[in-house]
Amino acid sequence: MPSQFQGLPYCGAAPLPAELWMRWNLDPWLILVLLLAALAYGWRYGRQAGPNGIRLFATGWALLFLIFVSPLCALTSALFAARVSHHLVMIGVAVPLLVLSLPRRAPLLPIGAAALLHALTLWFWHAPMPYTAALESDLLFWLMQVTLFGTAWLFWQGVLAPRSASVGILLALLGTVVQMGLLGALITFAPEPLYPPHFLVTAPFGLSALEDQQLGGLIMWVPSILPYLAAALALMAHALRHRAEGGSASW
Repeated sequence: MPSQFQGLPYCGAAPLPAELWMRWNLDPWLILVLLLAALAYGWRYGRQAGPNGIRLFATGWALLFLIFVSPLCALTSALFAARVSHHLVMIGVAVPLLVLSLPRRAPLLPIGAAALLHALTLWFWHAPMPYTAALESDLLFWLMQVTLFGTAWLFWQGVLAPRSASVGILLALLGTVVQMGLLGALITFAPEPLYPPHFLVTAPFGLSALEDQQLGGLIMWVPSILPYLAAALALMAHALRHRAEGGSASW
């Protein structure tokens, strides 16, 4: 087995199960940023978004609070599977909810470019060396989070733009399903543990480092693709409904 991980993750040392629920992340800067984001949304979009937009924003905001402030943050220091869940809740659920909460969602990049940039970012940060470096440095940790969040935002902006469904958007969604499934499969079937931060801290949770890694790979392989499949199905349903009503969908 490779050498022991020496760094201290942003979320703190890996907790024991008995202390997990006491391990809230009360970083004042993080909490300030979350509060300012909520205030900025209310000031800028509160009236335009209406009750539905506010509910979407509140749900996405609450998910960010959950993954960064609740004890889930500490759990990610122990379990790779928790870290994967953290990332996938952020990019696959929280970000699209936040994008949908905006009254205007004009894409900043063509959907193909946004999908490629998001895929490269996801693969880069789940490679063993960048992943380990991000857990040894708060600066790199936040670079990981910001780039995953930002590229996911660009991707979902393109997918959820208020326009008719297009072949390009559908291909981007299905391509994302494929590349995330492939990454998850590679992690799942790796013959040995790949991520040093989790080599020696998974046992209290009843998992070996390899079992934890396999669980994380399975989460990325199967549940994580569901939001993308749901979006693809919704787009296809929208296009079919548009055709049935005599409209035009750009397929």
